[in-house]
Amino acid sequence: MAERMTASKTQLKPDPRFGSRLASKFVNCLMFDGKKSTAQIVFYDAMDIIAEKIPDRNPIEVFEHAVDNCRPAVEVRSRRVGGANYQVPVPVREKRQFTLAIRWILAACRGKKGQPMSKKLANELMAAARREGTAVTTRENIHRMADANKAFAHFAW
Repeated sequence: MAERMTASKTQLKPDPRFGSRLASKFVNCLMFDGKKSTAQIVFYDAMDIIAEKIPDRNPIEVFEHAVDNCRPAVEVRSRRVGGANYQVPVPVREKRQFTLAIRWILAACRGKKGQPMSKKLANELMAAARREGTAVTTRENIHRMADANKAFAHFAW
């Protein structure tokens, strides 16, 4: 699953601990103010928490499963036709699916208060792996909106 994700112009190096390109991309999105080592510490601490709470599964598999559960198949795009704006459902390309899933997981973690980031990230990833949590709810809302507006699908470009 993680090997499907490839960088278009520059080759993304796999992360040092798990050898996963998806984990490397996630760390880069988690990074704030160019502090990659801090982002790696947060990510690997979250993986350690997952390993403690789910000892029978590999934490990187839980992470990949969580990202896969958050990937949207369709989204709505605003399209102006004849003076009216319509929400038109369109399929999502694979690269954007990963980008949106990562963005939603991080937004869910950053929206919660009162715990260290690594703990919030571990909890959100474990919830997403079980098809629960804020990021999966966001995905389901997007799918619900696309389903509600499928009558306007003929306006897709």
